Amino acid sequence: MSDKATDMIDRAMGALIGGALGDALGMPTQLLSPARIAELYGHVEDFVAPVADHPVSKGLAAGTITDDTEQALLLGRILIESGGRFDHTRWVNALLDWERDVKARGSYDLLGPSTKRAIDAINNGVPAEDAGRGGDTNGAAMRIAPVGIMMPVEALEALVAKVAETCRATHNTSIAVASAAAVAAAVSCGVSGGDWRAASDSAVVAAGRGATLGYWVTGGDIAARIVWAQDLVRGKATRDAIRLITDLVGTGVASQESVPAAFAVLEVTGGDPWQAAVISANLGGDTDTIGAIAAGMGGACTGLSKLPRQHVARLLGIDVEQVRELAGDLVAARFAKTGSGKDAAA
Repeated sequence: MSDKATDMIDRAMGALIGGALGDALGMPTQLLSPARIAELYGHVEDFVAPVADHPVSKGLAAGTITDDTEQALLLGRILIESGGRFDHTRWVNALLDWERDVKARGSYDLLGPSTKRAIDAINNGVPAEDAGRGGDTNGAAMRIAPVGIMMPVEALEALVAKVAETCRATHNTSIAVASAAAVAAAVSCGVSGGDWRAASDSAVVAAGRGATLGYWVTGGDIAARIVWAQDLVRGKATRDAIRLITDLVGTGVASQESVPAAFAVLEVTGGDPWQAAVISANLGGDTDTIGAIAAGMGGACTGLSKLPRQHVARLLGIDVEQVRELAGDLVAARFAKTGSGKDAAA
C-alpha cells in the first residue's frame, strides 16, 4: 500500500473514530442545559454515564456511541454496496432495519426528528422520494462523513450531488443538504491532507452549492452562518466561546444552529478533535451531534494516529477493526474515482 493510501486511510479513520468520540462524550449531556451539565459533572473532560432519569440516554454506559455514529457507519456500508450509483432502495431498507433494531433496544427516542418522521412516513406508505421533503434538522450532517471520505473534494459538484442523493429519503431540503455538504467537504478536504482551516473554506463553498438542491425551506444561510460563527469565537477564551456558541449560534437540532456551532468549535480548538469533543459536550443542547460533527472533521484533518488512544480504547458499541475495513473500502472507492486505484492496492 502506498504512503498516500496509508495516510488517507488514517485520516478516514480519524473522521469516523473522531466522530464516535464526540458522539460518546456528548451522549450523557445531550438535551441538558449548560448549567445542568455543570451541576452534574462540573466540566466534562472524560466519558461519564448519564443520570438515571436522562430523557434519552438513561441506562447507557459511559463511552457508548449513539445514532450519530451508528448511522454514519451504516451509510458508509451502503455507499460501498451501492457501487457507482447510490442505491436509494437499499439505503431506505437499511434505515428501516436499523430503526427496528433501535426499537428492540428500547432507544427509539434517540432518533432525530427528521429521520423519525421520514421513517414513520415510509412505514405508512409514503414514497421514499417524498418522505424527506420536510427534513431540515441535522441528521444528514451528523452521518455524512463517509461521503466525504469517498468523494474527492476536488470534484466538488460530484461530492455535493452525492450528498444530496443520500439526503433524499430523510433530509431532502435545501438547508439540510447545504449542512451535510459543508461537513462532507470538510471531511474530504481533511482526508486529502488539508488542515482544519482549508477544510472550513471548502465547507463554505460546498454549503453554497448544496443550498441550491432539495426542497427549499426557510432558515439562515448555512455558508454565511458558518463564516459568522467562526468569526464570532475567533481569539476568544474557551469559556467565553462556549457562552457565545450557546447564546448566539445555538445548539439545537436545527441545521442552522448545530452545524455552524460545530464549525465554531473547530475554530476554538484549532482543529483538535478531542478538545472539540470536550467543548461540544459542555455546550448543552444537541451535544452528541455537535461533538460528532466537530470531532469528526477535526479527526479527518489530523488522522487516527493523533487521536487519544486511551479514549478510543474505551469506546463502547463500535468495532474499530470493522471501522478500519470500512475506511479502507471508502478510500479505495475514492482512488477509483480519481483514476488512481493502483495507489490503494496492497
